[in-house]
Amino acid sequence: MQEAEIDDYSFEGCDLFNGSWVYDNVSRPLYKEKECSFMADDYSCEKFGRTDFKYQYWRWQPHGCDLPRFNGIKLLETLRNKRVVFVGDSVGKNHWVSLLCLIDPWITEPSHKVAEWHGALITFRASEYNVSIDFYWEPLLVESNCDDPVKHRVSDRIMKVESIEKHAKEWIDADMLVFDSYSWWLAPNMTLLWGSFEHPNRTVIESDRVIRYEMALRTWSNWLETHLNRNKTRLFFISVSPDHKEGGDWGKTMGENCYNETEPIMQEGYWARGTDTNLMRTAQSVVQDLGNKGLNIELLNITQLSQYRKDGHPTIYKRHWVPPTEVELAHPVWFADCLHWCLPGVPDVWNEILYAYIRYKL
Repeated sequence: MQEAEIDDYSFEGCDLFNGSWVYDNVSRPLYKEKECSFMADDYSCEKFGRTDFKYQYWRWQPHGCDLPRFNGIKLLETLRNKRVVFVGDSVGKNHWVSLLCLIDPWITEPSHKVAEWHGALITFRASEYNVSIDFYWEPLLVESNCDDPVKHRVSDRIMKVESIEKHAKEWIDADMLVFDSYSWWLAPNMTLLWGSFEHPNRTVIESDRVIRYEMALRTWSNWLETHLNRNKTRLFFISVSPDHKEGGDWGKTMGENCYNETEPIMQEGYWARGTDTNLMRTAQSVVQDLGNKGLNIELLNITQLSQYRKDGHPTIYKRHWVPPTEVELAHPVWFADCLHWCLPGVPDVWNEILYAYIRYKL
């Protein structure tokens, strides 16, 4: 089956999140890495030396239905005069860059597509349609000492568990918000803070990661419930983007990872042991509560379809902001990036699914 091109596409009886990866060197990739005006070095695997390109040619085929074919003009027409904001961490940025690369070839005039940095906010504008598609760096959703979009590698993560206003004022006027928040919560220790970072009498506690994740999500959801214009703004929460840091999950020697992987996992229903299902259930519960309270929100459960793609990560083929040591260079497995995704690649499918919701379900 190929992607549907019809305008009367229906979700009825269709589960976009259950299916299989099909090798397709006809309709894939949807764009070329070198030709994307907005490609980031974090996801440019070909530019940084990857020579096997099979990862670019896999198409997601849901069981019993097809994904609609991505059409950048129709997407921009649907979003005309609107502001979309992706809010989250570097995986969320991975997702956002993928969408810009999908749209890029549909806008032929370079002056009609511009991206600008404003601190934690990066704004992409498609001027002909008066559309902005932005990314806002907010890895923990609430305020933290990791909020600098460049200098956020801190050993002791501190989060102000009840403070979100500083961030939310930057995206509250959006017509569509796409949130992700997962990988930063996997740190074994994190400090919760009430009061200010500067106040000498601040109150801190150490906590279980599921508890602190739920506390932050409740702050986030309470803010949305209180402040959001629910007649205007559409919400999406992206489920866990899995990593492939433990090769033992798919039969490799323990201690190995996604380095040198060139094929997806073909075992239907495969599930990695390292994915924190408790965090997933927490997010699902909070999102469901928001939906029950009348907010227009969808959970896009991209976890399992992404679990299969152990071949899709940059590993060593990316810009390294901290150069590898000689010891690491001798052992590439030690510094392989098995969290983010090469582009073109897996996040393009997340955006094909998002496109289906925007075009046919909102």
